Amino acid sequence: MNADAALIVVDVQPDFMPGGTLACHEGDAIVPGIDALLRRRLFRHVVATQDWHPRGHLSFASSHPGAAPFGQIELYGQPQTLWPEHCVQGTPGAELHPAIDWSAPDLILRKGSDPLVDSYSGFRENLGPRGIRPDTGLAGWLRGRGVNEVHVCGLARDVCVLWTALDAAALGFRTHLLWDLSRPVTPAGDEPARAALASGGIGIIDSASLLT
Repeated sequence: MNADAALIVVDVQPDFMPGGTLACHEGDAIVPGIDALLRRRLFRHVVATQDWHPRGHLSFASSHPGAAPFGQIELYGQPQTLWPEHCVQGTPGAELHPAIDWSAPDLILRKGSDPLVDSYSGFRENLGPRGIRPDTGLAGWLRGRGVNEVHVCGLARDVCVLWTALDAAALGFRTHLLWDLSRPVTPAGDEPARAALASGGIGIIDSASLLT
């Protein structure tokens, strides 16, 4: 068990699986591997993030008359993708995936609850109306437990996983993304994600390397 490293499992929820309202490409393929990794208890600290939106969230296309899912608007001076309704609080699609044993995480961090602010990263909300990205408290929680290295997996590789990894690195954590245990919204997101990870000094590894 690595005492100074944590595993962050991002948004492994039914709405991001095939058949869900915001299905990621092959999103269900990572479920067995994440379950197996959690059962190995390789990390003293495990964090699971959970998208948890109120109905009518500002990031939903349905909140903007005439807008279509995956279109873009400007929000607080930044481009904002308009998503299909997903991970609405209290719905089955917002639950953590039932095929995974979630007894390992010692923190479940719900994000995206502010109806006016989108939230990709586990560390900070997206830019809001006050011109800042509010802190979720995750960095302080990890540092308070002696964590200085994180491994990130989950969904989606080109959005919430990527933003979580980039913020972790920017906040001073040694950061690795488990490529085999993540999937993008669409395969077109993989090349830009790789480039952003390289620019952020983030290692791309497979989960098998953790077992050697």
